[in-house]
Amino acid sequence: MKTENITDTSKRKFLGGAALTAGIVIAPGVLLQTVQAKPDDQPVTNKVRWGMLIDTNKCADDCTDCVTACNTENGLTGFERPETDSQWIRKVTLKDKQTGHVKTLPVMCQHCETAPCADVCPTGASFKREDGIVLVDKHICIGCRYCMMACPYKARSFVHEDLTDQKDHAPRGKGTVESCTMCVHKVDKGESPACVTACNKEHKAMYFGDLNDANSDISKRLKQYGGKQIRADLGLNPGVRYQGV
Repeated sequence: MKTENITDTSKRKFLGGAALTAGIVIAPGVLLQTVQAKPDDQPVTNKVRWGMLIDTNKCADDCTDCVTACNTENGLTGFERPETDSQWIRKVTLKDKQTGHVKTLPVMCQHCETAPCADVCPTGASFKREDGIVLVDKHICIGCRYCMMACPYKARSFVHEDLTDQKDHAPRGKGTVESCTMCVHKVDKGESPACVTACNKEHKAMYFGDLNDANSDISKRLKQYGGKQIRADLGLNPGVRYQGV
C-alpha cells in the first residue's frame, strides 16, 4: 500500500483512533450497532480505513437530503449565493449520450489514499489522517488554492467572505480552503457522517464503514455487488465508491 510523507503530523492530526466496536442494546435481543468509536486519548491508526459506498440506483433524482444534512451539520449557508458559498457535497447529473439515460449521484471529497491536494499543498495544511480521512488545517492554510486546482473531483471550496454562526466542531475561516471532512467529529465518536444518516432515513443509498474490515457492512456489499471509483485511471484509490454507474 502506498503511503505519503506528511511533515510534522503531530501538530496537525485530529486525535482519534480505532478502538472498541460500540453496541447499544435498545430492547431484548436487539443490538444497535455503530461504527468503531475511539478513546480521545488514542491517536488514529491505519488499521482502519474509513470509506463510503453510494448506490446510485437508490439515489432519487430530486432528493437533496444529503446536501441539506451536510449544510446543517457543518454550518454552511445552503448556497444562497452559489458564486461564493462553499459546497462540501453536491448532486451531479450524468447522462448517457447514446441512450439518453440520466442518473444523479452525490459527489464530495473522495478521501483519496494518494491525495493530490496534500501533495501540492506548500504548508502541509492539506493532509490525510492515518485512517484515510483527508482534512485541512485552517491554522496553516494560506489560501493559495493549489489544492483546488489539483483536485480532479472539484471537491474543494474557498471561503471568500467573513463567516458567522460557525459550528464549534467545524471550524471555518475567510481566506481558507475547505471540503467534506467525512464528519470526522461524528466518526471519532462512533457515529456515521450526517449525509449517510439523512439518506438512510428514506432511501438507504449511502453506506459508511471500515474498508479494512472484511466483516463490515460496506466491505460485504463491495464484495457482493462491486463498486467503482470515479477516475480510477488516476490511481488515487479514493475512499468513496459507487454502485450503478
